[in-house]
Amino acid sequence: MQASDAPQTSASPPPRVVATPAALELLAALQAEHGRDLMFHQSGGCCDNSAANCYLPSDLTIGAGDVLLGEVGGVPFYISKSQYEYWKHTQLILDVIDGHGGTFSLEGSTGKAFHTRSRLFTDEEWAAIEPQVARDLL
Repeated sequence: MQASDAPQTSASPPPRVVATPAALELLAALQAEHGRDLMFHQSGGCCDNSAANCYLPSDLTIGAGDVLLGEVGGVPFYISKSQYEYWKHTQLILDVIDGHGGTFSLEGSTGKAFHTRSRLFTDEEWAAIEPQVARDLL
């Protein structure tokens, strides 16, 4: 799925995370190097700031305190419940910037870094997604 600034207009729930073509291109390069079985976790700060980090599944344990927001390029994208509580009204947009990202993320040595942007859901989108958000935050 490609990122779009245009809000979704149907009553179906909008994707909670999307990716730009640049992010999908970097993801494909990482998959070529590390294999298709990767995952993202939106960092909550600390060492890697608040960034989307790309991991091998063996590098990070996902648990009951994490929410699966969806997939980008066929790769699952997680966020902690506590952080999602703050970001639940937004669609996360995975993008890429020049520079060095987090030291824990697989793209760290590429000269590129995954970068999370966001946009607020419209009232219509929020009405469609709110039941899922409530279930995820239980």
